[in-house]
Amino acid sequence: MAKGITRDRIVAAALDLLDEKGIDAVTVRALAARLDVKAPALYWHVRDKQELLDEMSTVVHRRVARALAQSPSGTDWRAASATFARALRAEYLLHRDGARTFSGARITDPEVLRTLEPWLARLIADGFDLAGATDAVDLVTAFVVGFVIEEQERRQSAEADQTRYSLAERDAWLGEDMPLVREAGYVRDEGDRRFERHLALLLDGLAAQLGK
Repeated sequence: MAKGITRDRIVAAALDLLDEKGIDAVTVRALAARLDVKAPALYWHVRDKQELLDEMSTVVHRRVARALAQSPSGTDWRAASATFARALRAEYLLHRDGARTFSGARITDPEVLRTLEPWLARLIADGFDLAGATDAVDLVTAFVVGFVIEEQERRQSAEADQTRYSLAERDAWLGEDMPLVREAGYVRDEGDRRFERHLALLLDGLAAQLGK
């Protein structure tokens, strides 16, 4: 076993590599080179890339869990769900390809999952059954993942090609017979305002299921 190599150090280096070059560059060979060890030395700590991604995701979701745990005890289901959504988005945005990398990973720390208990309890106390509460958690999570994947891909591709989303070029391409599609390009916003509006629509839909 290489001296000084720990699982925490491997995960930290993998997150740095992700931020610099993106998920496709996170390989065992590249990570070993960054840590100045031979690739087999890493297998003492992580069996394969999937286990590495699980550990990376757990680090990120541990911070999300802390944000959710800090919600006041009297917070209702809607406020708790919004807190989770905002914290998850913020953490994903901290890392290049964050949503694409961390969604669907297996959490390796039971303390992270423990944070779900009071959130589910709030949902149930406010009228959801357990199946409905689980659906609500899954829907909020899926919304954030999809939103941030789109957000990050648009941002990163626009950085590579500043004309990629040119509305003038799009208008010329579309022609004159699609006025609504053309106008839609100008009313579309980005970032926090769009996220909050879409999140509110989702939570309104969940509230409608309860008649609230």
